[in-house]
Amino acid sequence: MSRLLVHVEGQTEESFVNDLLAPYLHAQAGYWFVRAVGLGSAPTRSGRFGGRAWASAKKGILWDLRNDPALTVTTMVDFYALRQDWPAKPTARHAREIEAGMHRDIVEAMGPDFNPRRFIPFVMMHEFEALLFSNPDLLGSVLKVDPGLLWEIRNQFPSPEEINDSVHTAPSKRIEGIQQRYEKVDDGIVCATAIGLLTMQDQCPHFAEWVRRLEARGQM
Repeated sequence: MSRLLVHVEGQTEESFVNDLLAPYLHAQAGYWFVRAVGLGSAPTRSGRFGGRAWASAKKGILWDLRNDPALTVTTMVDFYALRQDWPAKPTARHAREIEAGMHRDIVEAMGPDFNPRRFIPFVMMHEFEALLFSNPDLLGSVLKVDPGLLWEIRNQFPSPEEINDSVHTAPSKRIEGIQQRYEKVDDGIVCATAIGLLTMQDQCPHFAEWVRRLEARGQM
């Protein structure tokens, strides 16, 4: 049975992994240990682990991989929040480009004896709140706002993951524009729990691809 560490950038992602993803992977793929750990070092004053330099994130990933040869490591970070020093970030149009660069960098650092399947990078398009647009009806119900306002946003894009990422139009900013009392950590997890991983996978292809890769690794 497999063990998985998920390097995350904030408390919301930490709760998402521990409360939703871990039980799902245990049931679907036989993982007996799935846990979120903070990206890099200690959280910032805002309570986030994000905004870290790639060198800091890379150091933590390498430490875990080197100190436990049976461990699989993945990440859950926002494309929107990544610093420019992350692999391929200055020119990347999609998270997959950054993921490929991260994978190359880690595999090279680990050396020729490393099993590259042990590192499964994941960068969310464009941030965690995109997943919540997988079901605007449930999102509106939890946040006590008109779901029609959320559907107006959702219907502008082929998938929730394509809701764009400027400082004014990122998914979280759009939610805050409708419900100013939205709290990322508390409300985000309540909404995610109500919506569920299966709906998120159905609506968010890049997210679904990540979950499938984790499932396949756990079943090896």
